[in-house]
Formats: sequence, structure tokens, C-alpha cells
Amino acid sequence: MFLGACVAARDGGLSWGWLALTVLGIFFIEVAKNASGEIVDFDSGTDRLVAPEDRSPFSGGKRVLIDKLLTRRQTILISALSYLLGIAMGMFIAAYREPQILWLGVAGVGFAFFYHAPPLKLSYRGLGEIAVALSYGPLITAGTYLVQRGEVTLEVILLSTLLGLLIAAFLWVNEFPDYQADKASGRRNLVVMLGRRKAAQAFVAIIAMAALGLFLLPLLGLPLAVWLGGLFLIPATMASQILIRHGEVARRVIRAQVMALLSFVIFALGSGVGLLLAA
Repeated sequence: MFLGACVAARDGGLSWGWLALTVLGIFFIEVAKNASGEIVDFDSGTDRLVAPEDRSPFSGGKRVLIDKLLTRRQTILISALSYLLGIAMGMFIAAYREPQILWLGVAGVGFAFFYHAPPLKLSYRGLGEIAVALSYGPLITAGTYLVQRGEVTLEVILLSTLLGLLIAAFLWVNEFPDYQADKASGRRNLVVMLGRRKAAQAFVAIIAMAALGLFLLPLLGLPLAVWLGGLFLIPATMASQILIRHGEVARRVIRAQVMALLSFVIFALGSGVGLLLAA
């Protein structure tokens, strides 16, 4: 959302009210996705199979059911109300600001719900990483820009695709501590399918793809200032080294999770600020 807002601000003024409504709508869908996913992952046994030594602040589910912070009924209610609020805000934006946002909204809600839920269960069938890359990259960035400017540009798609890769890389790292639990419960994400050793190598490849894409952006007409986002390589390199050396030790992977999180945040901040400075 920050990246989409920065590109929109560079191309014209921001409508802060519509931006706030966009942020709230996406926030509610995120809450709803987490709540509905908690129920599915609890029922499948995935969250219950995570060993205490494999727990981390970034993986193993939200654990509100496991740790009895919420009842099943409360979790379902939170999910349903949050989906309704997010959808209502999307419909309001479509009716009074930008009708085309409806189709992005439908895709976003679909990815959010079916990331965990049957019949698609994307995260259980090796498609979760792709869904996350699309949702948290092009979908949200383009949606934020579309509400502001009434169109989506190639520049937005290019930048947000690279951001999506880095957010998928964060998910990728988070699947390492859950490897045994996911494997035992039949959650065949890409880390389970590849095995942790090959998955660590694949993580390095994802980071390299994002770096190469960022390097090439000025050749496609974007200002050189977007290279400020290249600072993401510092934490991303640290995360890569940890996974290659210690990918099977959950407590060591926690630091890689932090570095992967910093990677996509720094990319979004650096690239967004770079665009504003070049305006």
C-alpha cells in the first residue's frame, strides 16, 4: 500500500480519505484471512503438530486456538465480520470512486479465503507462495494506485511484482520452522515439496531474481532513484546465509525471518521514497 501510494503521489495528489478507506478495507480482509486460516490449520492438525522447539514469532499460525486465546466460535465470528467489513468497503469504493476495483477485490478476497480453505486450499497444494506473491505484490499495490489514479500503469506492475517476490520470500522462510508439522499434516507447500536444503537454495534464487529485476528497472523507464530499494539486499543476504547454513534449526531461522521481513519493508520504503525524490 505504501509503494502504491508513493507512485500515485508522484503522479498526482493523494486523496487521503480514499486512501484511508483502502487501507481499512485491506486491513479487514487481512484479519479475516488470518482468522479463517486459523480454523482450517487447527482442524487439519498443522498448528497442533508444531513442536515447542519449532515455534517462532513469525510461523506456526497465530495460535489463538492452540493457546486458547479465543474460542472457535469467536474466531469464526471475527472472520465473518471482518470479511463483511472488508467487502463492504470495497463495494463502497467501487460504487463511489472506482468501479474497476471490484475485480481486484474479488480476486483478493478469493486468494485470502482459499489460501487455507477448501476446496482450493492453495497453501496445501504448493500454490500458496504464488498466491501471496500476487496478492501482496501486484494486487494490493495496483489496487491502491487504481483507487487514486483510476488506472494501473506498467511501472506499478513492475515494481509491485518485485515486491511480491520478496514478500513470498518472507513466507518461504516462515515455512522452514513448520516443515515437520506441515509434512505430517499433508500441507505440501513448496518448502515441504523441495526439502529444506533445496528450498534454501531456491530462496537465494528468489532474492537474486528480485535484485536483477530492480537493477533492470531504469532500462524500462523508471528513475535510477528506485535503486534505493536495493538496500534490501543487506538483510536478504543475511537471511540467505542463515538458511543455507542452519535451515533445519528453528531457533536459528528466527533471525532469517526477521531479515526477510526487513527485506521487503526496505524495498518498499526505498523504492517508494526514491520515486518521490525523483519526481
